[in-house]
Amino acid sequence: MIGVLQFPGSCDERDAVLACERVDEARLVWHREAELGDLAAVVIPGGFSYGDYLRAGAIARFAPAMEAVREFAAAGRPVLGICNGFQVLCEAGLLPGALLPNAGLRFVCRQVEVEVERTDTAATAACQRGDRLSIPVKHLSGRWFAPPQALAELEESGRIVFRYAAGENPNGSVADVAGMANERGNVVGLMPHPEHAVDPLTGSADGLKLFESLVRSAAPAAV
Repeated sequence: MIGVLQFPGSCDERDAVLACERVDEARLVWHREAELGDLAAVVIPGGFSYGDYLRAGAIARFAPAMEAVREFAAAGRPVLGICNGFQVLCEAGLLPGALLPNAGLRFVCRQVEVEVERTDTAATAACQRGDRLSIPVKHLSGRWFAPPQALAELEESGRIVFRYAAGENPNGSVADVAGMANERGNVVGLMPHPEHAVDPLTGSADGLKLFESLVRSAAPAAV
């Protein structure tokens, strides 16, 4: 079963549950829950956790559920952060870099194409390297940033999982970074919303690959 965190201010948690239910059972995990039980994977969805007060993800990182996610991740279990979830993971120190306001200082909402850089992570096990996925973005603070030296180290260690395809960067993210992984590859965050791209009727089902990947990555741990 996949757990989808729900914070006050989350707005995409139910779409994330519906996306997860296409590949496995799923349930909501309230932000005050301090135990994740026997969940196989965790998704931290998009939205505006705690109203994005202070800055996006800055308060959510202190939620009891996030302490449980930290332990979950430390055990090597798969965690996927989407948009605000990516911001939360960066604020919690589970992923590198920071998500800054978009270069244009405006909310962006449109379909973009992202390229898969790695296939050995919890979110890309069902992908092929070089796959171009059509997935929507909708955010105000999605410009991923890291200082030049830190970026060079992340590039060298292969931590970048998704990049915006040429000409598709909607926010000014450095090096066209759309998604990042931790060192073990079991924690992945990205700004695009794969849960909104799981049905051809919405224009793309490419996002389903990420949820299939979560299940595939969780399988050995669930045995």
